[in-house]
Amino acid sequence: MKKILFTLILTPTLLFAQREEMIKKIYDHQLTKSPVYENLRYLCKEIGPRLSGSPQAAAAVEYTRQLMMDYGFDTVYLQPVMVPHWVRGKKEVTRVTNSDIYGSFELNSIALGNSIGTGPEGVHAEIIEVKSIEEVNELGKKVKDKIVFFNGEMDPTKINTFAAYGGAVLQRAYGASEAGKFGAKAVIIRSMTNRRDDIPHTGSLVYKPMMPKIPAVAISTNDADRLSRILQDQDGLKVFVQTQCEMKEDVLSYNVIGEIRGSESPEEYIVVGGHLDSWDVGEGAHDDGGGTMMSIEVGRTFKELGIQPKHTIRVVMFMNEENGLRGGKEYARVAQEKGEKHIAGLESDSGSFGPRGFSSLGSDEKRAKVQSWAPYFRPYMVWDFESIGSGADISPLAEQDVFLMEMEPNPQKYFNYHHTEADVFESVDKRELEMSAATLTSMVYLIDQEGL
Repeated sequence: MKKILFTLILTPTLLFAQREEMIKKIYDHQLTKSPVYENLRYLCKEIGPRLSGSPQAAAAVEYTRQLMMDYGFDTVYLQPVMVPHWVRGKKEVTRVTNSDIYGSFELNSIALGNSIGTGPEGVHAEIIEVKSIEEVNELGKKVKDKIVFFNGEMDPTKINTFAAYGGAVLQRAYGASEAGKFGAKAVIIRSMTNRRDDIPHTGSLVYKPMMPKIPAVAISTNDADRLSRILQDQDGLKVFVQTQCEMKEDVLSYNVIGEIRGSESPEEYIVVGGHLDSWDVGEGAHDDGGGTMMSIEVGRTFKELGIQPKHTIRVVMFMNEENGLRGGKEYARVAQEKGEKHIAGLESDSGSFGPRGFSSLGSDEKRAKVQSWAPYFRPYMVWDFESIGSGADISPLAEQDVFLMEMEPNPQKYFNYHHTEADVFESVDKRELEMSAATLTSMVYLIDQEGL
């Protein structure tokens, strides 16, 4: 009887020590022997920006497929998916033409993804400023034949900058359709960042069905502030916009999938990934090159450290998150069609900054279990497991009742780089990237060993 009681009392302690020891091995390995930073360098510098449908996106597919094969993944394959093929064309021109004080001057601008172009003739019209889609709807026909300037700022009082982004981004996504239905000629959008600088931020717009399509550009925050000041003092201000972007026919691309087979429940999957595509400016280092490379590290580290998973670990490089989410939707569709059972889905798509924790989306019971693992991560200054949410590419799996998680880094700098020419390899810190890879790997390890 004493022996049985002794075992029952010590088993949880011994189990915690075993898990703790392996997690330390994972962090030590990532911080001393990881190729993740060099792999990201190659993706950014040798391949570059990877807009869906581009030759660079195709090169990234082959690069990541080869990486997973080289690292000894049990299975590596391509999952076909048709993706949008939007091209930017010649450099955008956005020019104030009749300022009483400054005369004619250029604004730092960039076309929004999926936007139609103005063509070489451009659009020249009076500009009207609004702060929200609701304000456009209140103005109604007063915006007819005008260029609508959406100048709604990200709320600087929100400590989580992703919450501030969520509150402002609707004008970028739907502003063109909302202004177009009242006869506006084009829209200009304030860039999605709290930072004051001269760098314009691109990003997707969505044309609503049965509504007119009009061109859309974003301008830098400094230029948005300047334009707003001029409009306060001058009526009839006019702006010329010229873009030559266009949407071509969909093209064939791929999700890249690598698997490490489970020893006990091989037909049950833990999926972890990021999106391989990026915008055509910058190098997609934070968004989401780092997320894809650290996801590959999950599988490589399992192999390198001899961790035999109970469930099949599936690493996915999703294609076309930025302007269509086709890869995430296709992955979920195929999984449902095959009747696959997913234990969990994890993603990293919030930048390669120092990790702070994980958000999650699922039952209270499962969220509580994940939160109970916080002591494993506190030695590595990873502490926040309370947030609710998940990533975009894994979000279609929610309809299949899959428990979803996203790694949460420090959010303060992400929107300095998001969708801009500044999102380059040099903006990623090597140690922060390695810490993120270790944190993501450790969470996958715990889910596999402990279950949900």
